[in-house]
Amino acid sequence: MSNLAILVWLLNIVVDTVGHMAFKSAAITEHESEWHRWKKMLSSIPLWIGIVCFCLEFVLWMVLLSILPLSSGVLLGTINMVAILVAGRVLFRELLDPMRVLGMFFIILGVALVGAYA
Repeated sequence: MSNLAILVWLLNIVVDTVGHMAFKSAAITEHESEWHRWKKMLSSIPLWIGIVCFCLEFVLWMVLLSILPLSSGVLLGTINMVAILVAGRVLFRELLDPMRVLGMFFIILGVALVGAYA
């Protein structure tokens, strides 16, 4: 894999993770009515950061797919799930039970195994 592909892949992971964390942050609201909750979410900076991140992620994904075969790109994209789970744990204290940790291990193992023979 070229240095450019590695750079784009890492940027994709960061932008995707930041986008998901921004959306989660925007979704955490405490208001008396559903209307106020949605109004607060739609006017929040984290929501718009998430939207910008997802647009940027789309561009990075297209660049990555122009460099790598689809099978490699999709495989590398699964690492995003691991990054999001870890970031959710660190930033929002979300649960990482043993089954999720085992699942993360298998994702990383699968990427490593397929990547080693690609």
